[in-house]
Amino acid sequence: MSELEKERAYAARCGTALRAMLDGARLNVVIGEQVAGDRYSAERLGRHLKSLAKELAEDTGGPPFFGRMDFGAGADAGDHRGRRYYMGRRHISGGVGEQPMVIDWRAPVARSFYRAGARSTQGIAVRRRFGWAEDELTGYEDEHLDQGEDLAGASRIVATEIERPRVGPMRDIVATIQPEQDDLVRAELEESICVQGAPGTGKTAVGLHRAAYLLYAHRQRLSRSGVLVLGPNPAFLRYISAVLPVLGEVDVEQTTLEHLLAGSPARADDSAAAAAVKHDVRMAAVLRRALYGRVRKPVEPVTVPDGSYRWRVTVEEFRRIVDDTRREATPYAVGRERVLSRVVSVLGRQAEARGQNLNAAWTRRMSRAAEPSVDAVWPAVRPEEVVAEVLGDPAVLMRAADGVLTPDEQAAIRRTRPPRTFKSARWSTADAVLIDEVAGLLQRTQGYGHVIVDEAQDLSAMQCRVIARRSEYGSITVLGDLAQGTTPWAARDWHDLLAHLGKPKARVIALTTGFRVPAAVARLANYLLDALEADVPPTRSFRTDGRVRVTRVSDLPDATVAAVRDALHHDGSIAVIAPTALVGLLTTALTTALTTALTGDGAAPGPPGTTDPAGVAGPADAADGHARVTVLPASLAKGLEYDHVIVAEPADIVEAEERGLNRLYVVLTRAVSRLDVLHSRPLPAGFPRSVDA
Repeated sequence: MSELEKERAYAARCGTALRAMLDGARLNVVIGEQVAGDRYSAERLGRHLKSLAKELAEDTGGPPFFGRMDFGAGADAGDHRGRRYYMGRRHISGGVGEQPMVIDWRAPVARSFYRAGARSTQGIAVRRRFGWAEDELTGYEDEHLDQGEDLAGASRIVATEIERPRVGPMRDIVATIQPEQDDLVRAELEESICVQGAPGTGKTAVGLHRAAYLLYAHRQRLSRSGVLVLGPNPAFLRYISAVLPVLGEVDVEQTTLEHLLAGSPARADDSAAAAAVKHDVRMAAVLRRALYGRVRKPVEPVTVPDGSYRWRVTVEEFRRIVDDTRREATPYAVGRERVLSRVVSVLGRQAEARGQNLNAAWTRRMSRAAEPSVDAVWPAVRPEEVVAEVLGDPAVLMRAADGVLTPDEQAAIRRTRPPRTFKSARWSTADAVLIDEVAGLLQRTQGYGHVIVDEAQDLSAMQCRVIARRSEYGSITVLGDLAQGTTPWAARDWHDLLAHLGKPKARVIALTTGFRVPAAVARLANYLLDALEADVPPTRSFRTDGRVRVTRVSDLPDATVAAVRDALHHDGSIAVIAPTALVGLLTTALTTALTTALTGDGAAPGPPGTTDPAGVAGPADAADGHARVTVLPASLAKGLEYDHVIVAEPADIVEAEERGLNRLYVVLTRAVSRLDVLHSRPLPAGFPRSVDA
């Protein structure tokens, strides 16, 4: 039997063992229901067993392992001397008393697989990587590290895995994690890190794999506090949604900041000037003033009837209670409850002096009786009520913003036609951030054990504060690229943004090796960096392939159709990325042309994918025809990737927004194999005259 046949036989045994694990987990669920014990313990055991069975049942399949480590006999191998380990996406148990057939890529010993090299073998004599086509083992590649053999960037299997066509959602990178990525993935839970990642460096994958690693290493702690992944838009979340389940982690909340705050689409739009002010960190001071401006000095005593008695808190004592509570700087709602509790405590001391029997019913009755007096000086309030008053009442806004916002800035956010009540107000996405700020002032926000923020460079200071409230007692992983900042308030320096996130001491690490972006595209992207004035290092491509074509055309729709037809002769996904104003025109042209023509293999393609009413880009259903073509506006391209990208009219993309050249930089770097740039207008300033520049 050849070595390849032996490895295939081992893979088959792993598949059998995995099925046995599932059968055993299901049996344990049945047995667990009959286990004697207290109700709490039985419930926890049952939940754990069902969770394990569910996780195994939902396994997405795929290769059982991707690597193998054969440790040598030297002292540097430690306790692993002479042992052999297979590495995979999940643990596969061996027989009773035997070592696992496959170890989880997150296990401590797996660190050696990713970090070993000829200079530091980590005790490994031979490192083997496996090549797979679907579920079939097609080959392997050995590195004899003990003999100084280290393929490093020349691994054929690693290169093939990185370069294979991008179809469907984002894939995991467990088979290709590089040492610098592994350092970030395995960073300690207590450490907050910021990854400045050039296009294609795998920063998103690093963040997701860090989530999976932390859940593995700190399962009990994070199962209570939770892990949150924040993405820039629903299209991006849909693209990355398969990564964590493939790695065996399904209990991770993945959402956008807008959905986290509101849960429903915004019903109002802000002007550019209003949005800029609302996202400015100074609004936090304005809202705090407006909220605590509701607290007044008592001018009347608290008088409460109790049968034939009337208990009384003097004005002076009432003022002292309010002043002392304000100095304690507790959340507003907590402060109000303390004032009420302290007032009732004073009443209780008077009642006890008269021999009154104090019990829970008496305390509740006194609280209800004293509440109107407390409301008069420290009123209960809802977050929406405060924001509506600030934006709708000029006098309130002027008092709260005095010395903080200029008159023009106040005018920009002031509503010309305020709603009759806060309940009928129509809120914008920026308003949702303000409402959350007030909610955080009222009472502490429930936090997460770890928060991962992607495309963080686009966050405003106020949005950062939303995240800071949810990670106050946890850690964060910040992912982004300053060169890809497209919002008016996009960060120009990571340290300022980290301060707003409440993690000013977070470590900032730059990833500069692009594994997704080929060399030809990286050269074009690096040329634009100077025009962007972004203080980031240029991208060094892991790959030497790629193709870039810049073509001036007279008829943009016809040229786009021709480019798509040419792209259909290659494997992989295809995206037409255009200014929003041209998306409809190009979609119509492609739908008309591709539904009446044949591709090179004789299959009739259907209409290309477009954007749905919610603004989520996605391919057309395969049942309707060809599903490889997506048409999307430049504003939704961030974070996505396609094998072949066709960029239509770059000048229009640049002119569409304040940081349009940054948007163009994002669009150009979505291509992982081939890039076509079609333009009927002159190329924008900053664009190279030659793709070889």
